[in-house]
Parts: sequence; C-alpha cells; structure tokens
Amino acid sequence: MTINSPSLHAVSARRPVAIVDIGSNSVRLVAYDELDRAPLPMFNEKALCALGNGVVTTGKLSKPGIEKALVALRRFRVMTEILGITQVYVIATAAARDATNGAEFLKAAHEALGGETVMLLSGPREAELSALGVISGVYKPDGIVGDLGGGSLELIDVRNGQVGAGVTLPLGGLALMDASGRSPKAAVKIVRDAFTRCEMLSALHGRTFYAVGGTWRALAKLHMMQTKYPVRVMHGYTLSTRQCAELADLIARSEPSVLPSIEVVNSARRPLLAYGAIVLDELLRRARPKEIVISTFGVREGLLYEALDAEKRKQDPLLLAATKLNRLLSRSAHFGDELVRWTGHFIDSTDLTETPEERRLRDAACLLSEINWRAHPDYRGHDSGNAVISAQLPGIDHAGRMFLSRVASLRYLGIDESLPVTPGGLLSPRSLERANILAAIMRVASILAAGMPGVLPRTPMLCAKGRITVTLPKEFAGLMNDRLLSRVKQVAKLLTLDVEVKIGS
Repeated sequence: MTINSPSLHAVSARRPVAIVDIGSNSVRLVAYDELDRAPLPMFNEKALCALGNGVVTTGKLSKPGIEKALVALRRFRVMTEILGITQVYVIATAAARDATNGAEFLKAAHEALGGETVMLLSGPREAELSALGVISGVYKPDGIVGDLGGGSLELIDVRNGQVGAGVTLPLGGLALMDASGRSPKAAVKIVRDAFTRCEMLSALHGRTFYAVGGTWRALAKLHMMQTKYPVRVMHGYTLSTRQCAELADLIARSEPSVLPSIEVVNSARRPLLAYGAIVLDELLRRARPKEIVISTFGVREGLLYEALDAEKRKQDPLLLAATKLNRLLSRSAHFGDELVRWTGHFIDSTDLTETPEERRLRDAACLLSEINWRAHPDYRGHDSGNAVISAQLPGIDHAGRMFLSRVASLRYLGIDESLPVTPGGLLSPRSLERANILAAIMRVASILAAGMPGVLPRTPMLCAKGRITVTLPKEFAGLMNDRLLSRVKQVAKLLTLDVEVKIGS
C-alpha cells in the first residue's frame, strides 16, 4: 500500500491555525499545527466562565461570566500573536445566540480579540459542525452525534461519511440546571418532555452514540478512573449501555463531592455532572443505542475539516498522523515507507489474510516503528509502547491503540518478552497473534536495515512452498549472521514454516 506522505519541507513549513470557541460554560483557545486531515493541537487552554449561567431564567448572559470571558479572550489574542498564528477562527454558540445581551457581548468579544470576526453559530449549524468533527476524528462513524454544551444538546445523524438530519434541544448542563431550579427531579421531567417530542432518537436504536462535549467527557473520565481502565486517552473511549446506565444511576444517588475519583473532574464542572447524567440516562432508556463512544473531536475539528478540499478529506487521518510523526522523529523517514511495502510484500506472500482495518494498522505500526529510537536502550521497549499509545492519533479506537502499542514494544523487546496478554480485555486472540507476528517481522527488518533507507527493497523476505526465504545481494552478504537467522526463524516458528537465506548475485 502506498502512503501519500507530505514532504519534509511541507512538514517544516506548516502554517498553524487557531480556533477560539466561546461556549455557554467555557471559553477555549485551541491552536493546531496546520490545516490538514490530522491537525495536531499544539496549544490548548480553556477558561470556565459559565457565560450562559442564568440565561434561561433572566434572558441575559451573566455579568461575572462576561467579565471572565473577556479576560480570557484578551489573553487568547496575545497567545495567538506569540504562537505566530494569523489564521484564527472565532465561534460562539448557544448562550450568545439565546441571550438578549448576546449581540452586545459579541461586539465586546470582537474588540477583545483585536478585531477578529466572531461567527455566531445557529443550532443546526452547530450540530452540523459537531457531526463533521466526529467524521474527521472517528474511522467510518455510523450513528448519532450528541454534542452536549452548557446551553444546548445537538443531535445529528452520521452515516457513510455524510451528515444527516439534526435537531437542537435546550438541554445543556447550565440551561437544564437553570430551568429546573437546580432540582434533579425537575430536570428529569424537562428532559423526558423534550425527548418525547424528539423523533431522532428512534434512529439511534442499535447504533453507536458519539458523545461530544466537556460534561460527557467528565463522566467518562470518572468511569475510567473508577474502573482502573488501562488507557488514559479520552478519544475513542467506549462504554456499553449497561456501564453508562450504572454510572448515571451512581451519580443520581450520590453527591458529587463523595463520588469515587471525583478529584479527576474539574471542580467547576462537577455541579453539571448530575444534569449530564440525567440527559444520558433518559437517552439510553428511549433510544437504546448499541454503545457510547466518546469523541474529543467536535465543532472545532468539524470547522477545520470543512475547510479542506475534497481530496484532503479522503485522506486516512491515522496514516497521515503516523506519517507526520515518522517524518519528525525517525532516523530516516523513508525507512518507514519502505517498511510498509516490505511487510506488505511478505504478508501477501503468506497464507495470512488481512482485513482493510488490519492493513491500515500494520501500515501505521510501520510508520511509527522508529519514533522512539533516541530513548535509552534499557527503556526503549516499554517506552515505545507508551509513546505510541499516548500519541495524538485520530481515526483509531482503543483496541487499535493497544495493538500499535504492543507492536512498538515487542519490536524492541522481542516477542518472548512478558507483556500483559489481554490488557484491559481490549485485544482479541487474533489481534494478539497479529501483533506478535508483525513485531517479529519488524525485528528482521530492523537488523537488516538499522532504520535506514535503501536496504529493504534489495533484501526481500518472502514465503513460498512452506518456506521463508530472505535474499541478500552480494554487497549485503556480510549482514548474514546467527542473530539475523535467529530472528527469521522466530517469524517462521510463529507461522509454522521453514527458513532459507539466499546470497544473490
């Protein structure tokens, strides 16, 4: 498989972009390394201003919230200058569009940001961008996106890379807390009434619910800590409907201050947990989704995705992100590209079959194989696994992360090294076997080429008639030794094959 990689010049000459997101609960600045299919956040800061607190009952943005927001926006203007960013998108959502003093605030925000244009998003537009964000960050999503902010809940259908129908409901955490008079019992009735009139929920039955928004991320983080989940990356975290229902019930029965692991949730967001849980619990009861997947990609990433041309949108975000890391961190970026082809030729020559998902994971593993070569040898194995699992990689679920992490570790440690066999129960027996085989193949490549280009294309390893054959041209004949033969035999043992090393002409 050919990877269309950006040139080294393109990576070094990237132009960062930034988004200022003025929400009902928080005001945030996110700066990205460049506008492409896998934008990497290079700076991320938020201020919890509770701008929308009281809008439902008073009709106005709160004065303390406005003051906090303007302080944050002035800081963000200076930060974009420090970062050298000239392309800044500014968006505002539910609180600013619903408040009677919203226009006045947006004028002040415009001035605080040094004259940047502020785009006030309508409910349908916010829903559309949330869906595009999920499409940009989740591999082939199919389900309903639910973006829960401080002022509203946007629900919108995604299928086959397309955005479908959507709806906006006034069920954001701050709005719900305000409308219910801080009464969870009253909040339940408000949510039930709203969902009774929401026909979209029937389209979620048996499909995936993609949860976007800080309150739901906080709920998921709480669940992660309570269950001692082995991966700390929030994007792609998946919960069953049963797990979500149990979590919602626990929060409904407890004061936030006494919840286990509550310290992992920002204190300013804790009062909203109960209202987010109420919305989620009612949604589960009525829509009965297959699973809930947390997406950290939402409106902001949707805006960036929308700005791309059609060809760039078709790029695989996982492979592009892996390519960028390969370009920046490997001894030779071209080695990763050669390793993709070299392993592909070998796999194709065997009886092994690859699904499209297995192939893209193999390609990503090859591109990431050298990103931690500078680490001390005593730490390189385990640290390589940690570097990969913690990398900001879009378009991959947690099982995929575990696969890449295992390959990255075993590529240095050797496949006989003791690693957790089923970390968190995320990897199937087939995936574990594939990770071992790929790591063993990569160990042969590493001893042949030492991470440098130009060797692998001339030293093929192929399978034919029940035998693995490695062919070395005469100028590389000196590479043959017991260590190389031992690694080839390890691959052969995993595949129950014989071994032959040929010295070519």
